[in-house]
Amino acid sequence: MNSKRIKLIAIMLLFVGSGTAAARIKLVALPERAATVIRLDNPQATLIEEERVLTLQKGLNKVDFSWKGVSIDADSIRLVALDHPDKVTLLSVSYPPNEAALVWDISSADNFAERVRISYLLSFIDRLITYTAIADKAETQLDVKSFLVLRNFSGEDFDRARVLLDYGEAFEQGINHEETKQMLFLKTDNVPITKIWTFDATKLPWDPEQLENRNVGIPVSYRIVNDTESGLGEFALWGGKARIFQDDGHNSTIFLGEDVANLVPVGEKMELYIGDSRDIVVTQRKMTDTQINIRRNNRDRIVLFDTDEEIVAKIENFKDSPAVLTMLQHIPGQWDMEKCNIQYKRKDAYTLEFEIMLPARTEKGPAVKELKMHYHRRNVRP
Repeated sequence: MNSKRIKLIAIMLLFVGSGTAAARIKLVALPERAATVIRLDNPQATLIEEERVLTLQKGLNKVDFSWKGVSIDADSIRLVALDHPDKVTLLSVSYPPNEAALVWDISSADNFAERVRISYLLSFIDRLITYTAIADKAETQLDVKSFLVLRNFSGEDFDRARVLLDYGEAFEQGINHEETKQMLFLKTDNVPITKIWTFDATKLPWDPEQLENRNVGIPVSYRIVNDTESGLGEFALWGGKARIFQDDGHNSTIFLGEDVANLVPVGEKMELYIGDSRDIVVTQRKMTDTQINIRRNNRDRIVLFDTDEEIVAKIENFKDSPAVLTMLQHIPGQWDMEKCNIQYKRKDAYTLEFEIMLPARTEKGPAVKELKMHYHRRNVRP
């Protein structure tokens, strides 16, 4: 593969008799890349690894590496001898002033056609990860495809390259300057999903009956677990735009929604938003909010106090099928729980996550559950 913008020239120093004058003689001009790897492991930078064959002669050789019209981090450039690492030694590196170039001084124990690996960070090659997910009609599993969108605005052409992400299979793909390519990178069928409703107490109204439009929607998502039981779990899933469809049962699909997924480490959950549902209604009220353990200063002013608070949330499921509701409650500052009738997990110091299983409605009406929280906030300032 011939590079149009990155040049590599090897020369040697010839010593005539005992004189010190040296003549620079070109040995190789634009040696072809024997192999190129584009590594996309790091989302912030693209590492290029290329192999070239340098014709080195016994003694001291100088190798000029220059680049024009491309943005290379000069401090990231590395050279490693592959065929004779014990006989080919990199002595020093110099950077000519006001040039996009460097010069390697290489000592060779003999005449070698030496295969070397040159690596460097190259700017303006970026990548996007996108997902396409199709749910079955029963909404129990997904067929997931992951695509890599590779965009090259680096100024360099790569006729052939081995593209590596940190997951999926590597593949050979050429990409020229100003070219964009989309490639299927991962395909996993029958990934189990859980359909969940999420009520966040800081984002949704507590009492829909007090609103003019009482028809409040609760966000609905498909939850995927990145583990081996789901056919995943070998690596973290990169974040990216996801489009979700559903099989309509008539050899076609319907579009459910679009979301942006975050990076999902192994063992963690990915939640893909598909819309809002009005089949579950949450009515939440604060039943108690009083000051206790009041502390005053010498002027009899309140400086600190604790609180005694109680929240009750009524959850109604109008669906003909069971549902899973995730409730997020937030308690600011220092606090301790006096009593809670449903088990929770602390997402952080101030956030409680409840996962509540709701049975299907019956002929008598919606299935109802209640969440009761009795807690104290400590050392509150007025």
